[in-house]
Amino acid sequence: MPQQSPLDVPEGDPFGPHNLPYGVFSTAEDPRRRVGVRIGGYVLDAGAAALALGSPYAGLLGRPSLNPLLAAGRTAWRDVRRALTAWVTDPGHRGAVEPHLTPLDAVTLHLPYEVADYVDFYASEHHATNVGKIFRPDGDALTPNWKHLPIGYHGRSGTIVVSGTDVVRPSGQRKAPTDPAPVFGPSVKLDIEAEVGFVVGTPSELGRPVALGEFEDHVFGLFLLNDWSARDIQAWEYVPLGPFLGKSFATSVSAWVTPLEALDAARVTPPARDFPLLPYLDDADADRPGGFDLHITVSINGQEVARPPFASMYWTAAQQLAHMTVNGASLRTGDVYGSGTVSGPETDQRGSLLELTWNGRDAIELADGKRTFLEDGDTVTLTAWAPGPDGSRVGLGEVTGRITASR
Repeated sequence: MPQQSPLDVPEGDPFGPHNLPYGVFSTAEDPRRRVGVRIGGYVLDAGAAALALGSPYAGLLGRPSLNPLLAAGRTAWRDVRRALTAWVTDPGHRGAVEPHLTPLDAVTLHLPYEVADYVDFYASEHHATNVGKIFRPDGDALTPNWKHLPIGYHGRSGTIVVSGTDVVRPSGQRKAPTDPAPVFGPSVKLDIEAEVGFVVGTPSELGRPVALGEFEDHVFGLFLLNDWSARDIQAWEYVPLGPFLGKSFATSVSAWVTPLEALDAARVTPPARDFPLLPYLDDADADRPGGFDLHITVSINGQEVARPPFASMYWTAAQQLAHMTVNGASLRTGDVYGSGTVSGPETDQRGSLLELTWNGRDAIELADGKRTFLEDGDTVTLTAWAPGPDGSRVGLGEVTGRITASR
């Protein structure tokens, strides 16, 4: 019986040829960082395969970062994806491709792009409503501007880390409403935010807004993102200028970037809008739906605690990009922006411990004890999948991080 090829991916594998996410990897034998593409349980050295096949894309793929490919633009993204699909599906290419496959468990994955700027949004109505009820129980849950524009803030790009990086518990000032004065020390309300991130490929010109319909010309793909949050530090500092030290200590991202083209079957119409949108945000006549049907799972120490649905997000990634640039702000290759916490209408669909425990009021029962917020040694893992073509699933990998003690 002939030996099965690593390219014979089992039917139903979420990392089959219909997916082909990009990352950057190295091995113990070869510590050079290079672009890899995941196929089943293997990683293809894309640059080496391109050279072996005499591909014109060897220059883009034979690099230590995805940034050259990101900057190459939408036509190149499409053409490279078509070439990769042919390399892993055409039996005639197997002799050239198979020597450049490495088992997934034998590689080290790295941050796949050089991050330029980082913006985090606040796009889930369910999350924003829950937070409003927690902190403003006697007032309106949503602020007056919330349904008229995607609220966001500029984050710290230098502390974006790849999945698997330990997260050191941050220290800072905190003050409970009943305390006479602030104190300094490690956060006692360390939390997660289950999000989806988007990475920009093609830059834009300073002073020229990016229109809704140009989203796919500029955004290369998406990935899972965990925007760790120190709720006690944030609560004391955020008025009047918003999040700062409570959010800037670490943001974990998946090692794999799924190209937008792999998610065509996951496109969905966003929730109905309650107010007419200004023209630059109005997507009623868009060529196709702006939402993505992504199914996220949140686990703590291997135990599932929530399943946030991305399809319920009020503001789409295209609207966020349009709003982020409407004042003329330019895009740079490697810009990252996060969706904001993903939460659904049900209790078990909340994407943060702030909501799941109602700010510490209701503990979560884990196999190793109760939690209101994260303890040292806890590991948080986000995974996700999306509908693919012909009933398949597109795997979005995972993002994980373990909490270590404050230094």
